[in-house]
Amino acid sequence: MHAGRRSAGPDQGAGDVEHSVFLITLGMLFMGGLAADQVSRAIRLPRVTMLLLLGLLVGSSGLDMLPTSTWAASFEAISAVALTMVAFLIGGELTRENLSRHGRAIMAISLCVVAGTTVLVWGGLVLLGLDPGLALLLGAIATATDPAAIADVIRQSGVRNRFTETLNGIVGIDDIWGLLVFAVCLALVTQTSGWVEPLAGAAHDIGGAILLGAAMGLPAALLTGRLAPGEPSQTEAVAVVFLTTGLSMWFEVSFLLAGMTAGALIANLARHHDYAFHEIENIEWPFMILFFVLAGASLELDALTSMGWIAVAYILLRLVARLAAGEVGARLGRVPGSERHAYGPALLPQAGVAVGMALVAAETVPEWGPAILTLTVAGTVVFEVVGPPCAMAAIRHVARAPLDGH
Repeated sequence: MHAGRRSAGPDQGAGDVEHSVFLITLGMLFMGGLAADQVSRAIRLPRVTMLLLLGLLVGSSGLDMLPTSTWAASFEAISAVALTMVAFLIGGELTRENLSRHGRAIMAISLCVVAGTTVLVWGGLVLLGLDPGLALLLGAIATATDPAAIADVIRQSGVRNRFTETLNGIVGIDDIWGLLVFAVCLALVTQTSGWVEPLAGAAHDIGGAILLGAAMGLPAALLTGRLAPGEPSQTEAVAVVFLTTGLSMWFEVSFLLAGMTAGALIANLARHHDYAFHEIENIEWPFMILFFVLAGASLELDALTSMGWIAVAYILLRLVARLAAGEVGARLGRVPGSERHAYGPALLPQAGVAVGMALVAAETVPEWGPAILTLTVAGTVVFEVVGPPCAMAAIRHVARAPLDGH
């Protein structure tokens, strides 16, 4: 008998099979993600869209090839780690230099897009006969964007200019305004239970995330990048990201905002860093492959048809609101004329934050829960698939425009 061979009992065999399926599926997802990346390069589509389409193909709306019991438990942790990495990179763009150059545009566009989306979606749905309270919640949920998709499109484009720097700043803060607006709208709709609970929830989510980001970012700014001068090691980068993600989930605060806060503090205070987030960029992509494929697998195409014309109206209203509010905000922010039409299309992607808002709203107002969740998922399906190509087209349009295009 070979010394290395183990006898396999029935219980052990079942466990081995489950672990084998998990690892095989993981390997196949990475290979599929690599293939999707190469196809996207060949046909000039954002790789985010190709990964989402791959997820749709293998998920429950397609061939149903993923073992849902295994991946349901893993998706939340994978998503949180991937989004925290994105948040660190976005926070790294919020330096004093960038804010001094683009601060007016970032504030004007982000506030206009959030306010305009809420008002236009709410008003349009009310005119179409929807309950004003339900329409108000849907308008607030429509404000959410997908910073992961937008950040990856910017990175894949290879363009770094005034427009992409401003866009990074906008996606860094617009979900903060969106969460505040959502809390106020939820309080307005549920006045019988008072204002305190929704606003306290928003204060905990936002304030707690900022405090946690500061608690992680300040020591990291001081201590990282000392072992290898000028650049934090991969182990340091992984440690800070995982600690920030885990503590955010533990305290139930926004890991996006915590990561952005920590990233901004490190970028602004760690003057001994030359490439503060280089190692995060090196390790980010495998997590992003899993995140986008699993996000695509979780999308439900049935939601597009179950609400009929209301779903179509919601999607069209959000599209019009983004385009109109982006244009108004760009004018108020005094951006060059060549960029004014581009911010609305670039801010179309929508994902996890919107679904999170919808879950809170459905729990708070259960009689509207099915409609809120169905419409939000329907919008997410559309804007996650068509949003990244629109963002890529906007970036390329601005890159080709004359520099002085006023």
